[in-house]
Amino acid sequence: MSNMRRREFITLIGGGAAWPLAVRAEQGANLPRIGILWGASPSVVAPFHEAFRQGLRDAGYVEGRTIVIEARFSEGKIELLPVLAKELVRLNVDVIVAPSTPMLRVLKQETTTIPIVMANVSDPVGFGFVTSLRQPGGNITGFANLTVEQVGKNIELCKEALPELARLAVLVNPAAPDAAAVLKEAQAAARTLGFDAHPVEARQPADLEGAVEQVIKQHSGALLVSTIEGFIFANRIRIIEATIKHRVPTVFAAPPFGLAKAGALLAYGASSPDMLRRAAGYVDKILKGEKPASLPVEQPIKFELGVNMKTAKTIGVTVPVSILVRADEVIE
Repeated sequence: MSNMRRREFITLIGGGAAWPLAVRAEQGANLPRIGILWGASPSVVAPFHEAFRQGLRDAGYVEGRTIVIEARFSEGKIELLPVLAKELVRLNVDVIVAPSTPMLRVLKQETTTIPIVMANVSDPVGFGFVTSLRQPGGNITGFANLTVEQVGKNIELCKEALPELARLAVLVNPAAPDAAAVLKEAQAAARTLGFDAHPVEARQPADLEGAVEQVIKQHSGALLVSTIEGFIFANRIRIIEATIKHRVPTVFAAPPFGLAKAGALLAYGASSPDMLRRAAGYVDKILKGEKPASLPVEQPIKFELGVNMKTAKTIGVTVPVSILVRADEVIE
């Protein structure tokens, strides 16, 4: 083959190989794009992000071929959420998923036109995110987690596990929008059961060790932790280690997904992975033309209870059989 023919042949092959890449790039630009804003790092939220991706696969989507996911992670830094929210809005994605209340709050401030699917948000009516659960009325719909409502169940769990409990500490970030509602519900439920509940505060990760120490200083018999606050969720392992170190019986008002295995004595709550899988179904409906304003806000249908018996032994707590027989996950 002459040098001229060889150059023509190579050029032809090169052009033929490049053509599908160009087509794929053009196709990718035209695919539906789904934004999702996380309050923690990719490693922390990996199981929940994967649950959302699985929901999309269940709906028939193939990532990179029929849909694109634009994920943003604030690494536990709340101050980054507005910046990342603006970025997703500038990208003009087709739908944005808000996995919890802080993310939804900043997204709501950035757009009233891009549909938003909330996946794990407490009291969406009370916070003004939607007009009503049945008729959301704006660009937001999705799933409410009933975190505040289920606090009463967590309080009952505390008393069942620790019958002699007289004083309970509740870990809250007073700057978080849900904190006051969680504390109010906890105090009302505790009064009903004949004991007191009071707050211990943490506004940033550096405060967590001190908050656990306050539980001891204030002579509380146990600690209730709600993970609806982003940095508390992101630092849950740190909290668990501190409570074991100080021998503080701790109940997480959250599903046991990873918590019991990490050492939490007890964890009970609505399944976040399940809500994220179901949120993908709402994304599918919106992409097919349905409007968020008329898609009712749904509530969790799957709740889970986890127990860590190794932690119970370490801190000297005997977990009642009545709890063990109901547990979805028991770590020996």
